[in-house]
Amino acid sequence: MNLKQIAKDTAKTLQRYLTYQAIKTVLAQLSQTNPPQWRWLNNFSADKIQDGEALIEQLFQEKPELALRIMSVRENIAEEVAEFLPEMLCTGIQQANMEHRRQHLERITQLNLSNPSLETEQQANPDPNLDGSSD
Repeated sequence: MNLKQIAKDTAKTLQRYLTYQAIKTVLAQLSQTNPPQWRWLNNFSADKIQDGEALIEQLFQEKPELALRIMSVRENIAEEVAEFLPEMLCTGIQQANMEHRRQHLERITQLNLSNPSLETEQQANPDPNLDGSSD
């Protein structure tokens, strides 16, 4: 397991997600303050939102002020989130794992209750040939 590569991939994924959130935030702001610019950015970003870095590069060609705004919002979100993200991530994974284990235990317990074991059946209907004594 290459932890450095996992961390690098995770950071890249998080960066993409924060770019997406920054675009959503700017769009929400523009919808209130500048509907024509909101409409333009919404149309511009609709099919490019999967690759935030490419979107920002293209946005610099069209409307550099929006590219700078998105980058600024993204950086601000990253700074705010970075403070409590590690603890939330670990806690979230621990809670999710516990819930999966609980559900699994419930499933296997219900399975055992719906299909009693041979031992339970033997206790209910003892067979004298199975009691270990010789005739």
